[in-house]
Amino acid sequence: MARKLIRRATLEDMPILLEIYERARNFMISTGNINQWKNGYPSRDLLAEDIKKNEMYVLEDEDGIQASFVFYCGIDPCYNIIYDGEWLNDEPYGVIHRIATRGLKKHMADIIFEYCSSKIDNIRMDTHMDNKPMQNFMLKHGFKHVGTIYLKNGESRLAFHCNLKEN
Repeated sequence: MARKLIRRATLEDMPILLEIYERARNFMISTGNINQWKNGYPSRDLLAEDIKKNEMYVLEDEDGIQASFVFYCGIDPCYNIIYDGEWLNDEPYGVIHRIATRGLKKHMADIIFEYCSSKIDNIRMDTHMDNKPMQNFMLKHGFKHVGTIYLKNGESRLAFHCNLKEN
């Protein structure tokens, strides 16, 4: 089995992070999701902010960094109000955002989920309505679609919740 390591990202990782997110934007477009990560989102500044908050992680193996994601345990202000549904519970939760891979190896997102779920068994995520690959990933891992949330910029996202104690 190949060595896999998840660690906090550093500013020195920025060139590969920018490459990973550029690839992810192109992948989204190729799967019909042209509206989610527009205009260079996530920006270098946002990634640097995630790194400084110790919330950005990378998954690396013997061939280098293969994927990146944001993970933290705590309140996501965008999740305080949910429409057309409700969260599965009000217990403390982890949040996973911006999973992206280099696209060179399979199952990177599975490894990311395994890592996050080893830290907390109550996880929330959201995604764009056009992001079918991410929706399928979440459903495969026991997430339930629980409603709609709105980002700070006013855009809607499908809200998903996984409580591993219940699965």
